[in-house]
Amino acid sequence: MAIKPAKKAEVIRTFARKKGDNGSPEVQIALLSAEIDELTNHLKLHRKDYTSRRGLLLMVGQRSKLLKYLRTAAPERYQILIDKLGLRR
Repeated sequence: MAIKPAKKAEVIRTFARKKGDNGSPEVQIALLSAEIDELTNHLKLHRKDYTSRRGLLLMVGQRSKLLKYLRTAAPERYQILIDKLGLRR
C-alpha cells in the first residue's frame, strides 16, 4: 500500500531540512511512518493478508534502523523527530 502523492508531498514538506530535501533520515522516517500507518489500517480490515503483513514488518525494521542511525548521529534531531511523530511513548 503506497501513500497518496499529495500526502507524500505534505510529509516531505513538513520534515524536510531544506528546500528540495527528500533523502534526509527525518524525511525517510516520516514517510515510512506514514506508510506504516496506512498499512496498519489496511491490515485491521484484511487480517489474513500475510504478504502485506510481511511488508509491514520490513518497513518497521527499516524505520528502526534509520532511527538508530539518527539517534547516534544527531541526538537532538532524533528527539525532535520522535516528538513530532509521536513515537516512543
